[in-house]
Amino acid sequence: MKRRVVVTGMGTINPIGQNVEETWEGLITGRSGIGPVTRFDISEYGARIAGEVKDFDISQYIDKKNARKMALFTQFAVASAHQALKQAELMKEGSFDPFRTGVILGNGIGGFEVVQESTEDLIEKGPGRISPMTIPKMITNEGAGNIAIEFGLKGPCYIVATACASGTDAIGAALNSIRCNQADIIVTGGTEAAITKLAAAGFHKIHALSTRNDEPLKACRPFDKDRDGFILGEGAGILVLEELEHAKKRGATILAEITGYGITCDAGHITAPDPEGAGMARCMQYALDDAGIKPEDVDYINAHGTSTPTNDPIETKAIKTAFGDHAYKLKVSSTKSLTSHLVGGAGGLEAIISVLAIQNNIFPATYNLDTPDEGCDLDYVPNKVVPGKIDTVLSDSLGFGGHNGAIIIQRYKD
Repeated sequence: MKRRVVVTGMGTINPIGQNVEETWEGLITGRSGIGPVTRFDISEYGARIAGEVKDFDISQYIDKKNARKMALFTQFAVASAHQALKQAELMKEGSFDPFRTGVILGNGIGGFEVVQESTEDLIEKGPGRISPMTIPKMITNEGAGNIAIEFGLKGPCYIVATACASGTDAIGAALNSIRCNQADIIVTGGTEAAITKLAAAGFHKIHALSTRNDEPLKACRPFDKDRDGFILGEGAGILVLEELEHAKKRGATILAEITGYGITCDAGHITAPDPEGAGMARCMQYALDDAGIKPEDVDYINAHGTSTPTNDPIETKAIKTAFGDHAYKLKVSSTKSLTSHLVGGAGGLEAIISVLAIQNNIFPATYNLDTPDEGCDLDYVPNKVVPGKIDTVLSDSLGFGGHNGAIIIQRYKD
């Protein structure tokens, strides 16, 4: 028998909310976090909108002196972990065994702003003016490492880097780590902070970003025929996963259960998914098999739904392949239409949204879906949330490099 794994805490910093409650309120009211870029002069760029986190104050969570040693992606992760561990009632000394508690975090890019700033210093001022914190701040593992240091977590500690699938794959890795008895508690999810000059220019150069600059609130249009690219976002979504009996023994509140994980690689194009969605379909099937459920048991899919011309119809094909006739009976939506695309942080945030959908029995909507693409003919919950019983959710992510990840989240039943 597999050890059962449940969610006992959640935390998030993202463009529509700086905690779980704000995020859910934003989703059900249709509040978008997308707007003009304010971090730097964007006037010469083709894509000039993003999902920025506004008015973030790390000093609410940790000492400012320590925060200065962290890149923004790490600050987002540490703040979100603080929220999640607090909800899980794991902040008190002695509330967990540190060697049985770990961190598995998803991140795609690392401290991108540190790379950019340090490179500018190197060119303009010479090698002697580079900050000694350049490497410790920029490398991707520092998100996980700083969470472990901040909260004294001495179990497994590493990051998963599978581009936009990183957050989902980290949750899957955490699930399996607890199942195979490497740990009893894992802090997991994803984080990213890539709204920089370099990232904005680089993603635009490969025609990935929306250039609907005059209509930022309508720019992210998953599954709509007029979609033209994704919206670069930032933030973190962190969950506390815990072995069921361990959680019950300490009287923890159980929010949901993670029951399945699937992972595949297209092994095809470096930036585009398999044209038939075969890898993603197989990934979804593996997640269903791992959870021991049938396609018709799934009520809702929180889709990757990037609003790019390539992704959305291919993801739709994958859903049809994996779910057969049931694809037309379940509901599918992309919450990126409000949150933007958090890259390595997306899977963590969308896992939290999936848990909230189960708790509240509300299907999140796909906003700005006015005219569905002819290749996108499923029920994408257009423009307005819909109430309904939700017991089982599949949340999937795709990443550059052909990475596919999917997890199954279910209502907890003793």
